[in-house]
Amino acid sequence: MSVSSVPLRQLVLKVHSRCDLACDHCYVYEHADQSWAHRPKAISDEVTSWTALRLAEHAKRQALPSVQVILHGGEPLLAGPARLRRVCAELSSALRGITRLDLSIHTNGVQLGRRFLDIFAEFDVRVGISLDGDRAANDRHRRFAQGRSSYDAVLAAISLLREEGYRHLFAGLLCTIDVRNDPIAVYDALAAQEPPRIDFLLPHATWNEPPPRPGGARTPYADWLTAVHDRWHAAGRPMPVRLFDSIVSTLGGGPSRTEAMGLQSSDVVVVETDGTFEQADSLKTAYDGAPVTGLDVFRHSLDEVARHPGMAARQLGLNGLSDQCRGCPVVRSCGGGLFAHRYREGTGFDNPSVFCADLMELILSIDERTGASGRKATVWFDALADGSDHIAAVSELSEAREHVTRELLNAVQRELGSHAHESWRTSWRLLRELEDGDSALLQPLLSHPYTRTWALRCLDGTAVPGHLACRMAPVALASQRQAEVPVGDGRVHLPGLGRLRVPTGARTAAVTTEHLAGPGWEPLRSVRADGWEAVLDDLDPHRDCFGVPVSGRLGDGEAERRLRVLRQSWALIRKTLPSVADGMAAGVRVITPLAAPDPERTAPSGGFAALGVHLSPDPVRVAVDLVRGFRAGVLDALLDVCDLYDEADLSTGELLSDTYARAATDVLDPGPPDARRRTHAQWEALSAAPSLTALGRRFVDGIGRSL
Repeated sequence: MSVSSVPLRQLVLKVHSRCDLACDHCYVYEHADQSWAHRPKAISDEVTSWTALRLAEHAKRQALPSVQVILHGGEPLLAGPARLRRVCAELSSALRGITRLDLSIHTNGVQLGRRFLDIFAEFDVRVGISLDGDRAANDRHRRFAQGRSSYDAVLAAISLLREEGYRHLFAGLLCTIDVRNDPIAVYDALAAQEPPRIDFLLPHATWNEPPPRPGGARTPYADWLTAVHDRWHAAGRPMPVRLFDSIVSTLGGGPSRTEAMGLQSSDVVVVETDGTFEQADSLKTAYDGAPVTGLDVFRHSLDEVARHPGMAARQLGLNGLSDQCRGCPVVRSCGGGLFAHRYREGTGFDNPSVFCADLMELILSIDERTGASGRKATVWFDALADGSDHIAAVSELSEAREHVTRELLNAVQRELGSHAHESWRTSWRLLRELEDGDSALLQPLLSHPYTRTWALRCLDGTAVPGHLACRMAPVALASQRQAEVPVGDGRVHLPGLGRLRVPTGARTAAVTTEHLAGPGWEPLRSVRADGWEAVLDDLDPHRDCFGVPVSGRLGDGEAERRLRVLRQSWALIRKTLPSVADGMAAGVRVITPLAAPDPERTAPSGGFAALGVHLSPDPVRVAVDLVRGFRAGVLDALLDVCDLYDEADLSTGELLSDTYARAATDVLDPGPPDARRRTHAQWEALSAAPSLTALGRRFVDGIGRSL
């Protein structure tokens, strides 16, 4: 297996090997592997430095755009503020200029206080907390050694984390399932803490030590989780739930959100307090020594770890599963379950999950409840919010916007009625004819962003309906028809193509494809760069929809200079924001040059398909404006199909648009040192907006994840 095929993007760093709770379901202390007892209590500075070095060299060699480090234990807060600060500083320093570091910590929360949170704020460390539900559920397992409840201490920590100054650090809650607990009470208790995300974990078990099944129930874990899912769905899905979102995503052909499901290769490695590299922590539940690699940070690189046979076994996807799993209808969603849960003495990991029946029942239940449209919507909505994927959203929103444009044309037709001019009636007949025949030919009309602008202006009386003949002309030409187009100022406009000079005095012109190569033809210029192609539209009569004056027709030399800047800007976007670039390549079709910068950063009324940009000589400035325009346009299109806030609350709408744009543009152009902090503060203000809907809060939480 080649080293480049399995880059390790997640590193679990054990900063302390002991714990201040005595949870009886803990895989570290209560299951088969007992190696914790022979390890140093706290990580040394030497181990920290070597770990940072190994991660930096791996990220550089593999050209990783980002890596995630999870500070773990035991209980990581037992390492103390000073040691944790040194760990964060060492990692940040080693990776600076090489890759983006995503730091987080997973804690029981008992020790969490302002001193820790101030350090986490300094290094942007996101905090996940374990909480198993209400008091009764949590105290069933999460107690101090003397049997005392940990519940009040954990809630106090969460309350502190929810304060305005720390809210941006809150990563979410992790809940280990016990089917003896009331699922509704557990979910309601977790949701009451307003976490940005909830993770439900199946208890660690193997075929040798199977999970409890009270009363001999066949699928108690699926039944429990289905009850939670229905409660969550009825509440408007106020926050992402990783397990449910993973099932929905994989059923829709998307990626898994968790190591516990799906067929993606595992990319996680553990570093223990003594500097030894281990495989996933969950393997400790299988047998003593199951996670061992025999490698360490002092003598071995992460490339060597990635080639270890145990790591490779979790990189095989479908080929690494048992025969029973490979033949299962839900295998691409289930993925065989968590690797550790497949273990059986004698056959090793070549088995289905010990939770096989539960996983199948849960997946089928959610599939039945969500359906294909629900699966796709959940996937692209969350990915759009946190910036992890724009392509699916662009596809869905483009289709929705085309439908809206078609309805706007219907509205113009209804308003004109019997008073429609002959040119409108002729164009409308062609539109209906193609709609009943080869409707794909209408795509250039319905997808062109300025068709919507013109139709809206027709409805408010500021545009001429007869312009439909111009907008239908490219459609007519594509269907091998002659187009009869009205003339204005000695020219006819063919939106998306260019314009044609015609003899003076003519009121209409019969245009054929031959005219597009003859004298008098002025085509739109195109920009082509690394997977993206768009037209530089300096001609469309309805392109003036950006709040500032647009440029007139550019001379050839000036146009080439501006196209050169566009290509340079695109290269920067592609390198710095690959997910945004993918979305732009799929959705942005028109760039309209503005005569001056837009001080108000007006949201484009054409949505994301057309961006108005002042093409200054500075490619960074242009890149920022392109990304800002794209994100504003995507949000504008999203608001066509769902309510994120009370539309009467204009200030929240403006704040949402600006914050969503800044979440991406700050990466392109960080600006002054405190710019990122100001964006965080802006997001916190947005999070507190009372007019946000449940869906709006979910979207805003997604922006927070991207920050």
